[in-house]
Amino acid sequence: MRISVVIPVYNERATIEKLLRRVAAVELDKEIIVVDDGSTDGTREWLESEHERLGIRLELHERNMGKGAALRDGFRGATGDIVIVQDADLEYDPQDYPRLIEPIADGRADVVYGSRFLGSDPHRVLYFWHYVGNRLLTLFSNTFTNLNISDMETGYKVFRRELIQGIELRENRFGFEPEITAKIARKKARVYEVGISYSGREYSEGKKITWRDGLWATWCIVRYSLFR
Repeated sequence: MRISVVIPVYNERATIEKLLRRVAAVELDKEIIVVDDGSTDGTREWLESEHERLGIRLELHERNMGKGAALRDGFRGATGDIVIVQDADLEYDPQDYPRLIEPIADGRADVVYGSRFLGSDPHRVLYFWHYVGNRLLTLFSNTFTNLNISDMETGYKVFRRELIQGIELRENRFGFEPEITAKIARKKARVYEVGISYSGREYSEGKKITWRDGLWATWCIVRYSLFR
């Protein structure tokens, strides 16, 4: 079973090289699709010079459009049986891939969310209010979708390729997370969760999500749960 790893990238020159080494080290049959979303810090130039040597499929956005827009392009070109979303910031560990794909590979699931709140794996201790906001958004999402998810905003989301390529996505930024959750709930997809490790980073290290994204996520939960 082959996997497609879709990596949206925006200004991650400090981490992208190490992240790609970690992804490549995972012993699974895979393709790696990197979508550079208009980086201006040297990430784009490095990817253009190195992607052929590394065996990476590279897609380029001429301007920054957002994570959701980058994922749409990556999903469109995926050819594996299973599609994994991989952030480029080293917060999520590619060594978790085998456990993430297992419920899909053995036929139990259509979608797997990697939860930061399940299991006993190491988690870096960081922002309390980020934790509270995440839990509230997840609870709010669950009330609309009737799914019992513990971590709706997780960066690790895994899909059967046919499922994700059959869903029309509209959100360009971090609204992707509540949008895809609402739409897989509408499709009655079989959703599993798997505990993962998590090494969250600080704003000084390049963390991009803010309280404004939380407000937009709230609107997206309502929009995509109630309106088609």
